[in-house]
Amino acid sequence: MKIKSILFVLALGTTLGAVSVGQTVERENGLLKKIFNRRTSTSTNVKTTSPTQEPPMAAPAGTDPANKGAKRLPVGKLTSLKEDAAINTLSSEEKSLGFELIFNGKDYQGWENKGNWIVEEGAIARKDKGGGITYNAKKVPDNFELRFEWKVGKGSNSGIYYRPGQYEYQILDNKVHNDGKNPRTSAASLYYCMPPSKDATNPVGEWNTGRIVCKGSVIQHWLNGVKVIDFDYKDAKYAWEVELLKVRGANLDARGANFQIQDHGDPVWFRSLKLRELKDSDQLDKTPVTPVKIAEEIVKREQAYIDNGKKKK
Repeated sequence: MKIKSILFVLALGTTLGAVSVGQTVERENGLLKKIFNRRTSTSTNVKTTSPTQEPPMAAPAGTDPANKGAKRLPVGKLTSLKEDAAINTLSSEEKSLGFELIFNGKDYQGWENKGNWIVEEGAIARKDKGGGITYNAKKVPDNFELRFEWKVGKGSNSGIYYRPGQYEYQILDNKVHNDGKNPRTSAASLYYCMPPSKDATNPVGEWNTGRIVCKGSVIQHWLNGVKVIDFDYKDAKYAWEVELLKVRGANLDARGANFQIQDHGDPVWFRSLKLRELKDSDQLDKTPVTPVKIAEEIVKREQAYIDNGKKKK
């Protein structure tokens, strides 16, 4: 009798254990099934987008058909810093286009430095007062493209001069500096002449990519891959803007300057400065750019500036 009881208990325990295990497996299988179904339903609702592409390289309207072999300037969307292989280096595309580095990221070879600029983490950095820094290894070609990266401290102001007189690509903290209130003196403007189409700056402390393209009387400024200025100073519709620059002492037909980075007493940084001379066969991107509208009260002050300047002459 005792033996039969023992055998009965063992059999009952085995049966209950099997039921418990079966229930556990069933629960786990049900959970896995729910997860699988959830992932499947989610994946079918995911929208896929194709990567952003460069603008087509079609020739501008009005191009002479006989000039089919002419090279068109690449629109050249400047890649973000995450995409760049390394700073102060030329990409294979830039090498093929004829770019050269004019700052090596290590010292000021080719530059005239009064000692107030230092090399900081591969960048030209303003340390103390003492004036701007000039690239005197060679003159700026009449027709050229300059690519560069820049960043500013809070409230900082600087600029890159690239032709004789008052040709300046403005470098600025638009949010804090007073010049940011007037688009004509904001970042990427042709200072006190042509405003950019919009504020395309990155936040203070972050790197921006800049680009200056000049061919003949056409001037283009780019900021973070966006062409924000494109105008021909011989076009009559820009006569008033050109007059502003002339009053400041500019001769827009002058050529043969040296690049100069302005010292305005503020912390600024520059790196990856790359220059190439443009050939006659290079055609500019002619995507239309509309300058941002200037407030009427600002235009009145600027007109008074022109009038006073003419009286002094």
